[in-house]
Amino acid sequence: SPPAAAAASFDQADEVEAKAEGAVTWYTSTPLRQAQNVATAFERKYGFKVEVFRSGGEQVIQRFLTEGSAGRIAVDVLTASDPAAFNDMIAKNQLVRFRPRFSDRVPASARNAEGYWTAQRLNLAGMAYRDDQVSAADAPKKWADVTDPKYKGKLVHADPSFTAIALQIVGTFARERGWDYYEALQRNDMMIVQGHQQLAQTLESGERTVAAEAGDSDIWDARRRGVKVTMVYPEDGVFVIPAPTAVIQGAPHPAAARLLAEFMLSDEAQALFPQEGFYAGRSDLPPPEGNPRLDQLKLIEVDLDYIGRETQQIKQKFGDIFS
Repeated sequence: SPPAAAAASFDQADEVEAKAEGAVTWYTSTPLRQAQNVATAFERKYGFKVEVFRSGGEQVIQRFLTEGSAGRIAVDVLTASDPAAFNDMIAKNQLVRFRPRFSDRVPASARNAEGYWTAQRLNLAGMAYRDDQVSAADAPKKWADVTDPKYKGKLVHADPSFTAIALQIVGTFARERGWDYYEALQRNDMMIVQGHQQLAQTLESGERTVAAEAGDSDIWDARRRGVKVTMVYPEDGVFVIPAPTAVIQGAPHPAAARLLAEFMLSDEAQALFPQEGFYAGRSDLPPPEGNPRLDQLKLIEVDLDYIGRETQQIKQKFGDIFS
């Protein structure tokens, strides 16, 4: 393969061409409020519309793959928090090498070395609880704490068939701790909801009071809205999962695709992330207000090769346990 330096970068001719194309389609798992913020900022700057399809990461990827296998490419830019799936797409020649300006400010672990994908944001995942219904003393401190029978009927978890973040958490723990961990959570009558926004809503309604895993940005947003909910950064580590953005091979609007991917790492777009409770892809931006810096936390390693190989089996087994 050609040297990494051969990854295309953006130039002014691209912008002229993008405006001539006059449209761009973005499939993304970025939470809707934030996807709309990014799309609106892009539209204001460049004067043409971003068509946004938003769903959970696994659903977004599935839609792209299903359309592709039917010989139809409808998407220009793809963002979803499943680096293993993006690496698989590289192997299948489904992505374009494109290196946005400022990609060197994204941590090496959150971008593809050859320029096929770069993280738009970093997803921090831990646990969470309703602090008006569960005391700090009674809240879980480590991941395994939620298997304690005292949490029976109180737990909620997102579905790894819908959200890529949950897929990586479940895959990592199934491998490290065995499926016994999830069988214990099933015995604790853990509720499964679609995604992390639904998980935050379930805590907000009080239907469940402890999240066995939670996306930090959703909990941050709930707190901002006045919900009595606290994030737990477990003593035995947190997950930091990149959300790759890539330009699709055979995209209907190739120049506009590059323009949107370029914009995603711009000062303007990246500044929107901490304001909305997300960790920006670029490491030169601050964490969300009130949140720790990532280098202050113990991180759990995710084996992307394992997740990539076992994706279907992980979803199937989890579904079997909780069906």
